[in-house]
Amino acid sequence: MAMKPILIRGARLIDPAAGTEAAGDLLIVDRQIAAVGPGLAAPDGAEIVEAAGLVLAPGLIDAGVFRTDVEAAVAGGITSVLLMPDQSPPLDDPALIERAERLGKPRLWVRPLAAATRGLNGRELAELSLMKEAGAVAVATGRQAIADAQVMLRLLRYAAGLGLVVIAHAECPFLTAGAAATDTETATRLGLPAAPAAAEAIQIARDLRLAREAGAPLHIACVSTAEGVELIRAARAEGQDVTAGTAPAYALLSDTALAGYRSFARLSPPLRGEADRLAVREGLADGSISILASRHDPRTQEDKRLPFADAAPGAAGSATLLALGLNLVHDGLISLPRLLALLSANPAARFGLPGGALLPGAPADLLLFDSGAPWRIDADRLPGRAGNTPFDGLPVQGRVRLLLKGGERLA
Repeated sequence: MAMKPILIRGARLIDPAAGTEAAGDLLIVDRQIAAVGPGLAAPDGAEIVEAAGLVLAPGLIDAGVFRTDVEAAVAGGITSVLLMPDQSPPLDDPALIERAERLGKPRLWVRPLAAATRGLNGRELAELSLMKEAGAVAVATGRQAIADAQVMLRLLRYAAGLGLVVIAHAECPFLTAGAAATDTETATRLGLPAAPAAAEAIQIARDLRLAREAGAPLHIACVSTAEGVELIRAARAEGQDVTAGTAPAYALLSDTALAGYRSFARLSPPLRGEADRLAVREGLADGSISILASRHDPRTQEDKRLPFADAAPGAAGSATLLALGLNLVHDGLISLPRLLALLSANPAARFGLPGGALLPGAPADLLLFDSGAPWRIDADRLPGRAGNTPFDGLPVQGRVRLLLKGGERLA
């Protein structure tokens, strides 16, 4: 049955793919954007949505989650997620890719990432070609880097031949084994097992060099240190096909959040020092870091209410992704169109996904939100699987008012 046309009228239209912003209307017909501009006429029988100056943008594409959490994604304005291969079992088989792709239906597009190696063991390459045919949009090493440089080089060459981007975790496993924090004054004072921040740069430097050798596209999943940002910046300046992402925590928090052994602030990678936090912010501002993802990895109370070093790393992030990203806008670090590029247009372009633009013919995956609506993050009330977040109690701004996937209302 054909869907009723929808006219969203009087919105603040932001197209992050084009970097444009204007007041106007948007018409949806047959699950696609049919027209964008001022003074659009409503077709017969169309539903009219009065936006009253709210921001209308493409639905967010969360380029790195560890759990398919539909309720959390919808609350955060997310219409599409890239699902990391760290599942049970790992996404190292075409049938598992096909199954993962169906997990969010009908409310969320799930774009599975193929496991780089069988069982994510870092040794034997998985069948990337068959997984690409099954729907994998990229290949990822998961929560761990591949320690063996020869395996990593074979992976990069294999993926390049298939036109797949390799998403790499950037921590040298030989340096981070057994560590729960970054080796800083905070970790020393708390007596936590720690690894040097340089573990990230060492891994990035190796993988950049191997990617150049293989002629392969590379995406560093989460950059969190000053040295890591600088390596990415330099490689991009030299013309290498590399991109990098980060998560809001690394731009908004430093390792001082670990005070009191707050296990909710145990993340992967771990929180860094203040100089690293400032460098991540600079990387977001100058484009060295081009993707902002939630790294949504909700843990149970049993996983978190343990001594800090024994607690599982990770936190819920999907429901707060938009609001925490807007903190960077309210701080004057980046513009709103730039934030929406980090959250939609850039991941769409990097991984060849639909969405990320307000153009006729684009899918009607759309987000209407109030960028100034205040609220306070309450871990106990976050939607989805778990409410563990290092941002509990933080005042934020930004509320989803309407979310459409393929022209259908989600929120």
